[in-house]
Amino acid sequence: MEFKSTKIQSFTDLYAWQEGHKLVIILYAVTKNFPKEEMFGLVSQMRRSAVSVTSNIAEGFSRNTIKDKIQFYCIAQGSLTELQSQLFIARDVGYLKGEDFDKISKQTVIVHKLITGLKKIGLK
Repeated sequence: MEFKSTKIQSFTDLYAWQEGHKLVIILYAVTKNFPKEEMFGLVSQMRRSAVSVTSNIAEGFSRNTIKDKIQFYCIAQGSLTELQSQLFIARDVGYLKGEDFDKISKQTVIVHKLITGLKKIGLK
């Protein structure tokens, strides 16, 4: 991804949101191949967790106080951690191939670090 050094005017300008959005897109593509009986189980939970990450980053961005911003960024990280746990389950029951697990896991680490950065900026 190419980072621009422009003023942040929208939540979509945040690298954390951009990388989180990438995570959502990757996850949706990979979970299409999960068994149909998991559509309302693990697939639904994983997709909701991933979408929650970007949704809470967006909502945090729109909040006026540092305390509120950090609260939503913390919720985003919680959803991200939930997704990481679900990834292990998907891998261990054989729904997620090793290379897909690795790709998604690496993306979750990137997003986690970026959200941590947002929280630190908010504390300064």
